[in-house]
Amino acid sequence: MTCAQCGDAHVEKALMAPALGRKENQKVSLSAAHPDVARFREMLRQYRQKVMSEADYVGDRFAEEARKIHYEEVEARGIYGEATRDEVAELIDEGIDFLPLPDVGDDN
Repeated sequence: MTCAQCGDAHVEKALMAPALGRKENQKVSLSAAHPDVARFREMLRQYRQKVMSEADYVGDRFAEEARKIHYEEVEARGIYGEATRDEVAELIDEGIDFLPLPDVGDDN
């Protein structure tokens, strides 16, 4: 056996842990995945609350309002709302910066 990257002939196979799949009915708790998950989730909740309390809700006119702000047709302000996948793709293509507002429930 030789190394695919350097061509060295002195290559030994190392023991590895087998990849065991989970059964579909097994749930993995996020809190078990990392000790900081609860703190991170709370930070996301606080971020969402801050945006919702300080920005204007524009509903399904989000893409339209984001364009007006980007092209300086209206005064810049914080907004949030909804956009379709097509509208999101168009905003990205136009170079308009935005971030999705995280939906943080108890289980996600």
